[in-house]
Order: sequence, then C-alpha cells, then structure tokens
Amino acid sequence: MGNNSIQGSTVLMFLFYLIFMMIIGVYFYRKTKNDDSLSGYLLGGRSLNPLVAAISAGASDMSGWLLMGLPGAAYAAGVSAGWIGIGLAIGTWFNWTFVAKRLRVYTEVSGNSITVSDYFENRFRDNSRILRVVSAFFIVLFFLIYTASGFVAGARLFNTVFGLSYINGLILGCAVILIYTVLGGFLAVSWTDLFQGLLMIIALVGVPIGVISALGGTQTAITSAKEINPHVLNLLKNPDGSTLGFWAIASLMAWGLGYPGMPHIITRFMAIRDVDETKRARRIAIFWVFLGLLCAVLIGVLGMTFLKDSPLQGADEEKVFMVLIQAIFHPAIGGIFLAAVLAAIMSTVDSQLLVASSSITKDFYQVFIKREASDKELVIIGRIAVAIIAAIAFVIALNPDNKVLDLVSYAWAGLGSTFAPIIVVSLYWKDMNRHGAFAGMLVGGITSIVWNKLSGGMFDIYELLPGFVFATIAIFVVSKLTGGAQQEIKDEFAKVQSMLTKKA
Repeated sequence: MGNNSIQGSTVLMFLFYLIFMMIIGVYFYRKTKNDDSLSGYLLGGRSLNPLVAAISAGASDMSGWLLMGLPGAAYAAGVSAGWIGIGLAIGTWFNWTFVAKRLRVYTEVSGNSITVSDYFENRFRDNSRILRVVSAFFIVLFFLIYTASGFVAGARLFNTVFGLSYINGLILGCAVILIYTVLGGFLAVSWTDLFQGLLMIIALVGVPIGVISALGGTQTAITSAKEINPHVLNLLKNPDGSTLGFWAIASLMAWGLGYPGMPHIITRFMAIRDVDETKRARRIAIFWVFLGLLCAVLIGVLGMTFLKDSPLQGADEEKVFMVLIQAIFHPAIGGIFLAAVLAAIMSTVDSQLLVASSSITKDFYQVFIKREASDKELVIIGRIAVAIIAAIAFVIALNPDNKVLDLVSYAWAGLGSTFAPIIVVSLYWKDMNRHGAFAGMLVGGITSIVWNKLSGGMFDIYELLPGFVFATIAIFVVSKLTGGAQQEIKDEFAKVQSMLTKKA
C-alpha cells in the first residue's frame, strides 16, 4: 500500500474522521451561539465533566510526537528513550495531584480568572498590567512555534499516507482545525479532544498487539530484539553499549517539569465543573498518559524488530508507527489507526490556537485598544485571532525542512521555563508578589531562549531544566527583597487554603 495507491477504505475512514470533527464544531456553535460570554468561548463556562477534562488535557498535551517522535526515538535508541516518558508521566501525576485542584479554586476566587494571564494579574493585584502583557507575549511567541510544529506534522502525515504534496497536506490540515476551533470555541475543542484522545489510545494499544501477533508472540519479539542489539531493552544503555549519563537522563526527564506551565493543559483544570471532581479526573488522566507513553515506546522497539530486514533511516525513523500500520493491518483498520496520528496533531493545535487567541483578545485588544469591549465583541475578536495565529503559524510551517521535534522541544521548554515555576510557587507560597512573578517570568523565558542557543559542550542540557531552576530562584529572591506580598493577597491565599481544607 504505497503513497500513490492508497486503498479506498483507508481514504474513507480518514474522510469520516475529518467530517466528524467538523460536525462537532458546528454542533457546539449552534449550542453556544446564544452564549455571548467570553468565559463560555474560552473556558466553556467551567462546565467540563471529569472524563472530558482528563482525556482532553492528555490529548492536547500529547501532540504528534507521541505517535511519531517518541516511537521514532525508541526505534533508534531502544527503551532508553523511555526516560522522557518517565519524566512526562511523573509530570502528569504532579500536575493533577498538586496543581489541578488548587488552580481550579484559586482562579475562581481570584477575580474569576479565565486565562493564565488573568490569574497572574488578579493573584498579584498587578494594576500595572505588566504581568498580563509579558505573559501574553511569551504565550503567543511560543505557541506560534508550537502550532507550526503541528501543521508540519499534519502535512507530513497527509504526504506519507495519501501522497498529497506537502503544501496541499498543510492546507487541508489547517482548514479542518480552523473550522471547529473558530466555530465551537473551548467546548468544541475539549469534546473533539475527548474523541481524539480515545482514538489515540485505541491505536497506541492496538498496534503493539498487532505487531506482537505478527512476530509470533511476546517471547519471540523479546528474543528477536535482543538478537538485533542486546542493549535495546536496557533502560540505562545507549544502543552502542555505553551507559546513559546522569545529565542525559536528567535532561530527558526534565520534560516533566514543564507541565504546570502549559496554558493549553492547565485551562482544563480551570474548566472542571466541580473542584471535587478533580480526583476522579486525575485517575483517568494518569491512566491514559501512562498507558499511552508505555505503548509509544513499545511500538518503537517492536518496529526495530519487525523492520530489521528493511530498516528505517534518519528522519524516516519517525514514520515507524505509520509503516507498521500499513504493513500489518487491513486498510479499514489501518485508516482508523492512521487517523489517530492526525488526532494527536489536531488535539494539540486546536487548544494552542484557542489559548493564544485568548491572549490576543484579553491581553492586547482589551488592554490597549478597547477596554469597554463587550463579551460578544471579544468572542468575535477571539475567532478572528484564531484565524490570524493559524495564518502566521502556517507561514512558519511552509518550510518542509522544519523538524517537528525541534520545534516542539523549543516551545515546550519556553512555556515550561516561563510559567511553570510561577504557577507552582503562587499556589503554595503566600508571600510571593508581582515583582517576584515578573522576575521569574523574564528569567525563565530568557534562560530558555539563550540556553538553547548555547547548547553543546558543557551546555548540552535541555534548556527547560536550568530555566525552571533559575526562574524559581528569581521568584523567591526578588519577592523577599521587595517586601513580600501585601496583606490583601495573604488574606486571599488563606481563604483559598480554607476552601481546600474543607473540600479535602
């Protein structure tokens, strides 16, 4: 089943999936068209049930790299690539255990904040609005790059599966995502992410089962992998037999530090309909993420064994998931599993578009252009902003030589360094003030950008790690040097603590 002769059933399943996503967008547009509130468009009126909140958070987090990048890394390096999965799994657990419930309560108590920038301004009583503007700048900057990575991955998927040209694949992917994001807003994005998350996990579990069956069973698969390279099943060994160093492991696991700083993920916490339901959502989310990461690594290692007679090289290693599907499954089943790759891409890009548009709408338009703008007007501006951001990301993605994982890594480190320390410290330290928040934001964002440029040699450490550490230090030092928080902020912190204690 080559690029130029895809069987009709595969095409049919793909088209069915794309149409289904657009129908959801139209449905939620009709359902919410009489709700002109910005809260409804950007946060769904805080109405997500635990299942939707949990799966949509996971799906918006796990972009195309889960089905392309991580299996490709495991295909090249064996299970040692799993350290990044371990870091992400721990990060997911931490985020749902120590951030979700507190952030849900705090954002409602502190001025009913509906965006991350809202929360920073209200939490620290920042009348200067500097926190809002600077945070919005970093959100838009890094999400433009993040969104572009999704567009690139989508274009390559359509090129690989359907033989479309890169540009035509790029146009098709962008068009579908724009339709349901612009029309339906947060609810459409969250519900499409639910279906996409379920499709992703079905494919991630189904492909290893199919490959193991084709190889003749689990024991045969393990034996074959060891025969190819005795080090591929050793978590502490590189393929060449050398031991994985401390800083290499630390850099891989450091991806998990970024979770509390991902606006497209933590907005799900803010949107849960009842704070008491965060515990149930946490169980669902952690199970989904753990299972998905485990299967993604397994797919890469199994692919190494299955494709030993015709190994993938270089950038094609990221196609191992798709190649296995095309080699093993019936075209109809293959079409469903291949659609999961698009689901992974779309479920992240749509969330990023919505968060970035909220920054333009509330943090630039309402602050600098029209402070008295009605919610109805802001919803319209929000929809226009989605289209503008998508257009800019589309231009960035026009270069087919862009590397998806490089773009994702850069954006993830930038967002994690800039916002994760502020979110975590603000939820647990009553004496943090706006000066500390501003210092942490600048130090984290700038460290991430500069460290990336200095990578190599002694700086061959993922920039999220130093960015997170330096930003955290800056928050504590500057907050202390500038007198700590005012009494009003401490009183609100105590109120949140009291509410959390009662709900424990």
